[in-house]
Amino acid sequence: MAVGKGWEGVVLKLLRGKDFTFTVTGAEQVTPHYRRIEFTDGGLLAAAGDSAHPTMWVRLWFSDNGKPHQRAYTLVDPDPAAGTFALEFALHEGVASDWARNATVGDTLEATVQGTGFAAPEPAPERLLMIGDPASLPAINSLLDAYRQTPATIWFETHHEADADLPVRLDPDRHDLRLVPRSGDGAALVERIRAELPALVADPESAYVWLACDTATTRTLTGYLRKDLRLPKQRVNGLGYWRPTAA
Repeated sequence: MAVGKGWEGVVLKLLRGKDFTFTVTGAEQVTPHYRRIEFTDGGLLAAAGDSAHPTMWVRLWFSDNGKPHQRAYTLVDPDPAAGTFALEFALHEGVASDWARNATVGDTLEATVQGTGFAAPEPAPERLLMIGDPASLPAINSLLDAYRQTPATIWFETHHEADADLPVRLDPDRHDLRLVPRSGDGAALVERIRAELPALVADPESAYVWLACDTATTRTLTGYLRKDLRLPKQRVNGLGYWRPTAA
């Protein structure tokens, strides 16, 4: 699918962003609101080499009535030897979700890689504390895979009843999943974090929290972790993944 990238594409090119074309090889409707699509990578993983990392993401380009529309998605199960990976779409209103709903084998997507990165926490955390929702599930799973031997507590905000069935890669001996139905534009999640997370932070200097929710909730929780719980900046990785009106 050829899409003009507009001024954003020009800026990314100036910042040495690299462009690739992905080709759909299969699709799975995981739940009514969540779709997994498999791709060949167009040479992306070979080009990334040793720079591939947990939570690695790419910028995808969609056409919105002829105008370029960019959204970031995390690579799922990248296989450098095969040159394949998957992307997972939390479906809602918008051009990216519309594309995912209708994607079939042979369809293509243009992508740009620029800006992705992950700083592994040092010292390594004794327990991962993660806060997310369906949009950030691929990144959560990539961290669970990368830190397989590390205990983790995950607060997972659900937007639909079927979200409880999403494939979180849990090890029942090490991982504690806490489902939080979305309410009050994220207020229920904030309340749960304030009530439950402090008991798991024995030492702010060694705790590590990774969170990626809607932008407003992420901002609120990041402020709480930094100001109230006094976690150092490098021990909090907060990313605003979406806004209620975003596609």
